[in-house]
Amino acid sequence: MTSLQIMALAGAGLFLALAPRARADAWDQKTKVTFSGPVEIPGRVLPPGTYVFKLADSMADRNIVEVFNKEENHLFGIFLAIPDYRLRPADKAVVTFEERVSGAPEAVKAWFYPGENYGHDFVYPRTKAVELAQANQQPVASMPDEMAAHTTKPTRNVNEPHVMALRQAPLTAQQPSRQEVAVAQAFPRRPAATQPAATLPSELPKTASLAPWMTLFGITSLGAAVLLRRASAKATS
Repeated sequence: MTSLQIMALAGAGLFLALAPRARADAWDQKTKVTFSGPVEIPGRVLPPGTYVFKLADSMADRNIVEVFNKEENHLFGIFLAIPDYRLRPADKAVVTFEERVSGAPEAVKAWFYPGENYGHDFVYPRTKAVELAQANQQPVASMPDEMAAHTTKPTRNVNEPHVMALRQAPLTAQQPSRQEVAVAQAFPRRPAATQPAATLPSELPKTASLAPWMTLFGITSLGAAVLLRRASAKATS
């Protein structure tokens, strides 16, 4: 094995060793957020302080949000969300709020992980969603009121019965007019969350040309011709 091959394999090994860690860091989108005043999340109010938002470890559903205390030794709840979208990703975490109802704490609307166009729009119990929709004059995703009790139960994994009940809850959207509609109707489909397919430019940049490739092709052809002549000479001798 040549030194060049060894270097190539070493580089590949380094890449493979680092890649899983990078994926793990972004997998749950762990984000620390600090609130200077009380804020509302579906089913409860959080006092001022620092909290950890992250996605539940689920391959099947990437819209289950867990909220922990700063030390991550206390789970405040597990919450449903629907995909949200913003045109320009921010380099820092973004938490947006619903317009508060008079005398009530601000209600968390959505959370975006740094660098992501797609975030997580919290689903509220129906009664609260109706209230927020009227206060904000925009639709709010909702679930049946009785589902709120499932959000604050202790959770060890996403397959526990109360989490499964949340995942299977029928979701709707509350309009400011108090009309209840399908989620897809209230929140038009956003662009697909995929990277655009790579395409070749219609023409090469002016700084690039075919000359280097032609030169390489010529050298390769010349080398092949020399080898063929030597092989032919040995065969006839």
